[in-house]
Amino acid sequence: MHIVDRRLNPSSKSLENRQRFLRRAKALVQGAVKKASQDRDIKDVLEGGEVSIPLDGMNEPRFYREGGIRDRVLPGNVKFVEGDYLQRPQSKSGRSNDAGEGDGEDAFRFVLSRDEFVDMFLDDLELPDLSKRKLAEVENEGLRRAGYTTSGSPANISVSRTVRLAMARRVALQRPRPEAIAQLETELEHCSDERRPELLAEIERLKSKMRRIPFIDPIDIRYRRFENVPKPVAQAVMFCLMDVSGSMSEHMKDLAKRFYMLLYVFLTRRYRKVEIVFIRHTDRAEEVDEQTFFHGPASGGTLVSSALQAMHEIVQSRYRPADWNIYAAQASDGDNSYADGDLSGRLLKDMILPVTQFFAYLEVGESGSHPFEMSESSLWTLYQRLRAEGAPLSMRKVNDRSEIFPVFHDLFQRRQAKERVAP
Repeated sequence: MHIVDRRLNPSSKSLENRQRFLRRAKALVQGAVKKASQDRDIKDVLEGGEVSIPLDGMNEPRFYREGGIRDRVLPGNVKFVEGDYLQRPQSKSGRSNDAGEGDGEDAFRFVLSRDEFVDMFLDDLELPDLSKRKLAEVENEGLRRAGYTTSGSPANISVSRTVRLAMARRVALQRPRPEAIAQLETELEHCSDERRPELLAEIERLKSKMRRIPFIDPIDIRYRRFENVPKPVAQAVMFCLMDVSGSMSEHMKDLAKRFYMLLYVFLTRRYRKVEIVFIRHTDRAEEVDEQTFFHGPASGGTLVSSALQAMHEIVQSRYRPADWNIYAAQASDGDNSYADGDLSGRLLKDMILPVTQFFAYLEVGESGSHPFEMSESSLWTLYQRLRAEGAPLSMRKVNDRSEIFPVFHDLFQRRQAKERVAP
């Protein structure tokens, strides 16, 4: 029996059941999310979407009652009666599928929201809360107090200002005080008959004036006023540097793309505005779009200093370090001209690292070999020497797709530990 629930879900009334389902099938959904993210662009990885999980993975424990006779009513059954035998479904070849035959797989399709997709994507990552620089780039509006007004919502009534204005008006118009009237009424009880008409007239005059001058008049009421003002939001720029010379295979570029994808997801969860700058290089560097960055053909030698110089010039012209949180990730197979080592080291140490929040170097290799079995490349040796001299540089090696998540987790976890012990 197959049951399809087609009931509407207005106002997310079944949210609790949805979350219970996600917890039960978390491992399956998480694997489907990571698989779905492989074919997405970096900026599209944050969008939700439909994922598929194996139907046989949705089994859950249930209680059965053994023995006895149970009657069931199955609405819509006009074909079968009790005692009928169901034929096995036919395969494309015309014969019944035996156990283990066929390449089909039943799947359960589930639509994830944007937040659910990102939570599943980052669930196994320990991301630190890195420090932010100056807030800049006005992009949204906030509310601030802007004095008082004579009209508005009752919820915004300023009681103190209203009472103060009412008191000033009563004093200016010389509104009689209740104590004065009470004193005249007391005097009326003990006065002589000759003075009685005079006191009665005075009491009536004061009461009439009090009625004409109310305790609180509509002109006294004041409402707190608010106005929309530009509100600064944190912004960041992410520099993606990659060697695209002939030694970089498609597998290596794919590893770099997955790392950039994770870094972008991390930044968008910390900053409202994130820009991406793609710089690819051979023996010369150029700023390109994402499609050209990952798939455009290129040829030439390898000069890492050209990419670092291009990044420095872009920072100087478009991204002031005082206003932007600058992050950079460099991916390479480690090749670099021997004569370019000193220049690359000076650029990185003196120009790039002082203005960046985080700089990561990812050395990618071919699948099949262990990262620690890779020989020390010229670029890895250079960056290792800079780290030994105290440069805030994070670097890791990766050869397989399955290593991207652990490497990314390890990079930020180690940085978090350093920040905790920093004075």
